[in-house]
Amino acid sequence: MTDLDVPSGRPAAVPTPEPGDARLHRLSLNQKTIDRWNVAEAVAGCAAAGVPAIGLWREPVRAYGLRASAKLVAEAGLRVSSLCRGGFLTSPDPDAWRNALDDNRRAIDEAAELGAACLVLVVGGLPPGSRDLPAARARVAESLDLLVPYAVERNVRLALEPMHPLYTADRGVLATLGEALDLAERFPSSAVGVVVDSFHTWWDPQLPAQLTRAGERIAGVQLADWITPLPPDALLSRGMLGDGHIDLRGFVRLTDAAGYTGDIEVEIFNADVWAADGAQTLATVCRRWTEHVI
Repeated sequence: MTDLDVPSGRPAAVPTPEPGDARLHRLSLNQKTIDRWNVAEAVAGCAAAGVPAIGLWREPVRAYGLRASAKLVAEAGLRVSSLCRGGFLTSPDPDAWRNALDDNRRAIDEAAELGAACLVLVVGGLPPGSRDLPAARARVAESLDLLVPYAVERNVRLALEPMHPLYTADRGVLATLGEALDLAERFPSSAVGVVVDSFHTWWDPQLPAQLTRAGERIAGVQLADWITPLPPDALLSRGMLGDGHIDLRGFVRLTDAAGYTGDIEVEIFNADVWAADGAQTLATVCRRWTEHVI
């Protein structure tokens, strides 16, 4: 696909917003949406497009250098809406679990250095060979008991991300916003919040009530569309805004009504999106944002 704005043969409905357009003031580019860009390219792309915030990923930050990344983002005047990701805390093996906890402590340190609004936790799926879902969820709770004090000392907010049930086995044993809140509410809201992703939560009939319950615990909001048929690789099944079935404007209004006023990331895992030119992809994101979100 060479033109992200014509996946179904239709022209762009609205012009691309210019830098400085007030409609972009809450838009954040999650770095994974343009997977080929390194930190410098992503920061430069956001600055050129007038996107005021960025969600960073640990691997490209590590490749560019943590301090260099923090300096670059600050000099560009961008906000860091999140750092992805910590988590993967479900192993019953003591050594593997200790290693995971140590890696999460490093992630907390990185989030602090970057001034990220939150560290996103993808908590992990079932350990290999396990069918014990309650034990995996209990392991996540045990892990938080150990990680929250470390994060609080560094002024980093942990953000649990509930994931679509499609990913329960291999990626995230918290499948609903209600489950994530049950766990988060054991801690102060300033320490542990939730990330609400349209792709993962749009289907949940309890979503409006759970967003109201979440209130100030909403640490971040992420957007991608649900497209059908799903691509063969379920991990790369997120659609560009407006290409699928989710009422994205209605979704954002629900988070606004719950009291969330922060940045809203566009986070898309999709092979066609990743194959396209980065600047074109970001222009499409900005266009679709004004057409389908605000």
